[in-house]
Amino acid sequence: MLHTTVNIAGVELKNPVMTASGTFGSGMEYSEFVDLNRLGAVVTKGVANVPWPGNPTPRVAEVYGGMLNAIGLQNPGIEVFCERDLPFLEQFDTKIIVNVCGKTVEDYVEVVERLGDCSSVALLEINVSCPNVKEGAIAFGQRAEALYGITEELKKHARQPLVMKLSPNVTDIGEMARAAEAAGADALSLINTITGMKIDIHRRTFALANRTGGLSGPAIKPVAVRMVYQAAQAVKIPIIGMGGIANGEDAVEFLLAGATAVSVGAMNFANPYATVEVVEGIEAYMRQYGVQDVKELIGAVR
Repeated sequence: MLHTTVNIAGVELKNPVMTASGTFGSGMEYSEFVDLNRLGAVVTKGVANVPWPGNPTPRVAEVYGGMLNAIGLQNPGIEVFCERDLPFLEQFDTKIIVNVCGKTVEDYVEVVERLGDCSSVALLEINVSCPNVKEGAIAFGQRAEALYGITEELKKHARQPLVMKLSPNVTDIGEMARAAEAAGADALSLINTITGMKIDIHRRTFALANRTGGLSGPAIKPVAVRMVYQAAQAVKIPIIGMGGIANGEDAVEFLLAGATAVSVGAMNFANPYATVEVVEGIEAYMRQYGVQDVKELIGAVR
């Protein structure tokens, strides 16, 4: 019998596979393809204190090995989320992790406090690292002192454990991980997308209206694995690893690097069944190598 449960900041997941924020809506959009009960957790699209329209179009471009996006965290706001999306997710036997975004510390605090009343929300993932939102995210996600400050402040208001989502667009990921841990973060998730650009040579214009966007998909996996390993060496809190995971073997690589759990992101767009296939792939790997408990794999690279 395989034991696949993992623990993130006191929250037990039936398996280490979840969705990456922004690639799975709030679960409703994928529920006809994926049995949400099979997943360790569903991580929602970013939720702000008020509705955000997002960036101008075009906002998505295909590139080698992945995609660029500059959606700009378009979302209907916390009230619609609590009235529509949360009741839908509560129907399933999976943990609910809400991704929180904002432009100021006060924006984040407002959402965190509102979600504190929602007992079905297991964890809060704090998005301080979206590369295509001009306000907030860059300031908080790329400077250790700013990351420390917002983490410390949100800990004063949060009833659920905080997962700080780190940006790869920094000089030293270990420094950022240590700053979040020192300020009271309960877990980390990384990596968010890498800033990139595509130019349409036939029209001699930018492929994205925002000019730059976040690169995701298989192309970023080696960078993500390296950063997860470095962060795991720097801190003692759990890490949720993501970046280019397409199958069970990719997920196992992140676990061996030190991640306690993994998130499947861009691959959901190419293969809506990807999350469940990753769950099954991890189990197949465990059977192949005689691993009885998935926790044996965490940080086991040598």
